Amino acid sequence: MSTDHSGRRAARLAAVQAIYQMELTGADAESVADEFVHHRFGGEAEIAPAGEPDEEFFSAIVHGVPHHQVEIDRAIAGSLAENWKMQRIDSILRAILRAACFELIARRDVPAKVVIDQYVDLARAFFNGDEPAFVNAVLDKLARKKRAQEFGEAPPDDELQF
Repeated sequence: MSTDHSGRRAARLAAVQAIYQMELTGADAESVADEFVHHRFGGEAEIAPAGEPDEEFFSAIVHGVPHHQVEIDRAIAGSLAENWKMQRIDSILRAILRAACFELIARRDVPAKVVIDQYVDLARAFFNGDEPAFVNAVLDKLARKKRAQEFGEAPPDDELQF
């Protein structure tokens, strides 16, 4: 089990794919996480170039997102432009934003700027258009609410923490 940066990068990629799969199939986090760990890690063509995933980090994201999905979706929706709704966002982008939001709220051990950079890079892996800039804008707004101190700002009264 890798705990280095490439292990976390690979875990994030796998977690986004797992969250996407859960949304599409309705499968629960436990069965999807188990499938990834036992059947995809070490051999999945899309994951392998990123390195060996940090299984613990992967599992925390995959289990944490559905467990806190109402709060996560509310936080993301509050960071979208007024005319945007969660349902309008591409399902891969929703998975990226949900995983990143979970990290911003629940993984205080990872600096907000690292979370943003990592998930913008993931968006670039999936999209060639404006989507990475969209992810950057939403996550920056979200991070400034949830991790205001890291940006030298005062935290809002409604700061959510898991």
